[in-house]
Amino acid sequence: MSGLTESRHFVDPAPFAPDERGDTPAGSASAWRLIARKFLRHRLAVAFALVLLFLYALIPFVEMIAPYGQARRDGDFLYAPPQGVHMIHEGRFIGPFVYPYRSHLDLDTFRRDYRTDTGRPQPLRFLCRSDGYDWLGLVHTDLHLVCPPEGGTLFLLGTDRLGRDQFSRIVYGTRVSLTIGLVGVAISFTLGLLFGGIAGYFGGVTDAAVQRLIEIVRSIPELPLWLALSAALPANWSPLLVFFGITVILGLLDWPGLARAVRGKLLALREEDFVQAAELMGASPARLIGRHLIPNFMSHLIASATLSIPTMILGETALSFLGLGLRPPVTSWGVLLNQAQNLAAVQLYPWLLLPVVPVLVTVLAFNFVGDGLRDAADPYN
Repeated sequence: MSGLTESRHFVDPAPFAPDERGDTPAGSASAWRLIARKFLRHRLAVAFALVLLFLYALIPFVEMIAPYGQARRDGDFLYAPPQGVHMIHEGRFIGPFVYPYRSHLDLDTFRRDYRTDTGRPQPLRFLCRSDGYDWLGLVHTDLHLVCPPEGGTLFLLGTDRLGRDQFSRIVYGTRVSLTIGLVGVAISFTLGLLFGGIAGYFGGVTDAAVQRLIEIVRSIPELPLWLALSAALPANWSPLLVFFGITVILGLLDWPGLARAVRGKLLALREEDFVQAAELMGASPARLIGRHLIPNFMSHLIASATLSIPTMILGETALSFLGLGLRPPVTSWGVLLNQAQNLAAVQLYPWLLLPVVPVLVTVLAFNFVGDGLRDAADPYN
């Protein structure tokens, strides 16, 4: 074909620059960045997210923060009321200090009567030496952030029936109560993604079988099932085994809701063009589910996780409160609330209810953060 100019095509083998790709225009933000921007505009969620970060940052240092060891007892101060921290004594600023207690046994009521000696201020000690502990199970040390005065006491939230410091035990309980929520959600999410992904991708008989299993699990009353499974744990198990046992129980009973959500998402996405293209290219079902389908609603899963963790914490608290969860010497918020079952004790010593405060704060924090993440992940918001 003479007279026609031969045209040649040239393809540059070098990769396109990020701002030259047709599918990612210059200046565009990724989906995760957009979610982060929306979340940062939710001030209440951001504030409570900082609270959660602070609480979880304390976990490795609970022994250092607590003035006393979790098993430290003082027989001279049973059911001692909270001690206030003061700064000024008789018009003079002398720094943080407490007034010592004077106690005597009231023979009429058979109760210890505590009176504050306001004439002897006792300064607190900071970065000091007190009860020894093994930091992270590796290094033995006795360094504490704050210690009671020399020859004095520091009961910020009072003591219990054995003379143990409530504040120190609440700090120790933070590690167990917050950790059990994360581990329990990890177990429930693994099961929920597994069964929900299989049911939503394969459908048919597999979907029907998974749905019947979910219906059976959800038809059983949750609290009696918790109680039955917790009571089935051997009494001779070590505290560590009981901890993992309770965590597994909470995780095994919380996955059906997530599995149904994952199934619904996969049923809607599996007919999309990108899924069919991946199938034609030979992608396995596991790769399709894990690399193509689940990442498309990962933001929804993160929001669901933040709303599931408080359920785990409340479950452990309820079981331990009823005496069927974690047992001493393990210290958790639920174990501490177990001693508040006696109404007479609560009426006489109301500070025994103080462990409920971190439970409320943590549950509210996770709920607000979950709401913020859910709103940020909503494309129509």
